[in-house]
Amino acid sequence: MPFSNATRKKASHDQQDTERSQRKRRVSGENRQGLAGLKRHKQEDSDFCHSDPAHHSSSQMDESVNSRKPNFSALVGSNGLTNRASSLANSKPGTAKKLVIKNFKGKPKLHDNYKEETWMKLRGAVDAIHKSTSIKYSLEELYQAVENMCSHKMAVMLYDSLKVVCEEHIKHQITQFKGNSGDELDSVLFLRKINKCWQDHCRQMIMIRSIFLFLDRTYVLQNSMVSSLWDMGLDLFRQHIISDTSVQTKTVDGLLLLIERERNGEMVDRSLLKSLLGMLSDLQIYKEAFEVRFLQETERLYAAEGQRLMQEREIAEYLHHVDKRLEEEQDRLMFYMDQSTQKPLVSCVEKQLLGEHLVNILQKGLHQLLDENRTDDLKLMYNLFAKVKAGLETLCQHWGDYIKSFGSTIVINPEKDKTMVQELLDFKDKVDNILQSCFSSNEKFINTMKESFETFINKRLNKPAELIAKYVDSKLRAGNKEATEEELERMLDKIMVLFRFIHGKDVFEAFYKKDLAKRLLVGKSASVDAEKSMLSKLKQECGGAFTSKLEGMFKDMELSRDIMVHFKQYAQHKAKGVDEHIQHQKDSISIDLTVNILTMGYWPTYIPMEVHLPPEMVRYQEIFKSFYLAKHSGRKLQWQPTLGHCVLRADFRAGKKELQVSLFQSLVLIMFNDGDGFTTEYIKQYTGIEDGELRRTLQSLACGKARVIIKTPKGKEVEDGDQFHFNNDFKHKLYRIKINQIQMKETQEENVNTTERVFQDRQYQIDAAIVRIMKTRKTLTHTLLVSELYNQLKFPVKPADLKKRIESLIDRDYMERDKENSNQYHYVA
Repeated sequence: MPFSNATRKKASHDQQDTERSQRKRRVSGENRQGLAGLKRHKQEDSDFCHSDPAHHSSSQMDESVNSRKPNFSALVGSNGLTNRASSLANSKPGTAKKLVIKNFKGKPKLHDNYKEETWMKLRGAVDAIHKSTSIKYSLEELYQAVENMCSHKMAVMLYDSLKVVCEEHIKHQITQFKGNSGDELDSVLFLRKINKCWQDHCRQMIMIRSIFLFLDRTYVLQNSMVSSLWDMGLDLFRQHIISDTSVQTKTVDGLLLLIERERNGEMVDRSLLKSLLGMLSDLQIYKEAFEVRFLQETERLYAAEGQRLMQEREIAEYLHHVDKRLEEEQDRLMFYMDQSTQKPLVSCVEKQLLGEHLVNILQKGLHQLLDENRTDDLKLMYNLFAKVKAGLETLCQHWGDYIKSFGSTIVINPEKDKTMVQELLDFKDKVDNILQSCFSSNEKFINTMKESFETFINKRLNKPAELIAKYVDSKLRAGNKEATEEELERMLDKIMVLFRFIHGKDVFEAFYKKDLAKRLLVGKSASVDAEKSMLSKLKQECGGAFTSKLEGMFKDMELSRDIMVHFKQYAQHKAKGVDEHIQHQKDSISIDLTVNILTMGYWPTYIPMEVHLPPEMVRYQEIFKSFYLAKHSGRKLQWQPTLGHCVLRADFRAGKKELQVSLFQSLVLIMFNDGDGFTTEYIKQYTGIEDGELRRTLQSLACGKARVIIKTPKGKEVEDGDQFHFNNDFKHKLYRIKINQIQMKETQEENVNTTERVFQDRQYQIDAAIVRIMKTRKTLTHTLLVSELYNQLKFPVKPADLKKRIESLIDRDYMERDKENSNQYHYVA
């Protein structure tokens, strides 16, 4: 029959109050829907039967259920207590059945010896773990016992008791390292013994913690001042084992001994080292007990090794040894060292093997490595020096010193003038390769290289600039060995790098302009595109003012070609009006005149020379002069025979030949149309050629490979009284023969003249700069004026030269000295 109203109301209130706390004990009435005719239990309060809370299990519930009477339900709680609830009466069809459970009237009580009995059970398990024997109870049962004790506020007692047991065990372990006999254990055996003790301790604490896990996760977590079980074990091991002076000393000594043996190449038990160093780290005594002594021993070892090997080995071998040592130490760090040791250990090794020997390493081996271009060793040196303080700065300094030293041997020695530029280019390629492949294109090293090149290349004033200009001439001249336009372009780029380093760029310009004039006038330029490319590079580097005259030379050549087209037409028209005799001479001689009109301001200055030209040449010169001045009135033409060249047709017994010669050579050869057997003096008088030029001309015709005239007596030098005869038996496999134009080769005198012209131009520039500065500033002291001049002038100048120019301007009334202060100048308007 159903519950009464009073009972239902009371049950409802009880259910609301105890729903959460009694959730595990609630039994649904739905599983009893099949039961019919249940009688209401007259007793409203449930009966309580105590059971041991430390021994409840699921089997108790099964037993209770199986033994219950048909009309009653047995409820088993999580605390191990059994509750008999009132049975449900038969419910009406279609209505739900309800089971009402009340709260306990009071707390279940533990038997008097529960704490002692349970702890003894747990202690027995701990002792079994320490002795490595079997545990009497299951781990689940032991875990539940710990949980029950903690639930009944026995956690403090449990933690303290466990600590005492563990401490007693650990104290006992120290005896195995304190033998009564005087025999000492071998270091390795001792380390293995201490390692076994440590491993056993860790394993035991893991087992103990698994049993007392509930204690660790409740009581310990709730009390910040209490160490976890694992930390408690570490503290006890540290306090009673490793903090013992003899044990700790022998442990650290053994570890250092093993590491020293390994450094000496012996095989050691690395796992033993890893385990024990890990132990020291876990016990938080790694730094104070081991690392300090370890670093001291490391410093001592490598300091002695560095001193010894620096005396015994070559630098390259020593660097490889250092690299190997660093790799070994990194391997140790990765395998068994604590990572906190990495920075001080690596720094110690680098300092003792590298930092203490930086200068000695560089002085002993850098020049050799650079001379032999040992890029692998240089790269290793750079990488190693990058690891130590001031390493790269020191290397960079010696790198610059080497460049200055090696470069100076190329520039200073006059015997190397012929190969200077090529050697400089090769040296530059070499250092560029080292910078890229060995020094990681370090910006500081690149700047040091540039500064060093600029320093040594200007130690010998003007000569490098002159030789660089001549080198460019040799490459841009027709017949050079540069095979392609691309190769020529690459060569010009390299030349421009050297050009940037020289201070005397005006010297380069003077010689470059002179050589360019020869190439343009004689038609010996290898490539017009290459010429213009070089001009473009110079303009980009130095500005339009630097190349304006050079560009004017190209314009003159283009204008000359246009002028000659019009002159040919003019000459043909003029020839129709001459008498038949002259026309016959013209046809027989067949002179074809080509004139280049050169603006004096653009081209180099040439020494005027009057020579005796054949009448036919003079006539054609007059025709051209009339033609040109008719179009350009007010201009003046000055002929330059030193720049002329001709093509002569000559008849030999072997046949006709064409001779490509200079104007001076042609004047000599034309004499043999009217005679033979001329002396040196007669030829000089007949042609009007200057003595030195004449001797070089005769030498080229009579002593060279193509000997179209014969000198008597034989010899390489032309002397007074020598006679010259036409060589009618001359033979050559070519139809057109080029005879070396010795007069076109630069003589020492020409070099001096060119250099003097540069100095003269510099004086004009200095004068202009002084006047410009004084006009702006009005009054200046000598020191400030000189300082301003150094900033403005683009070529090297000595203070004495500046003083001379200042004195010259004072004499010419451009400026004056202060009457009271002779070191001060005033501008004179």
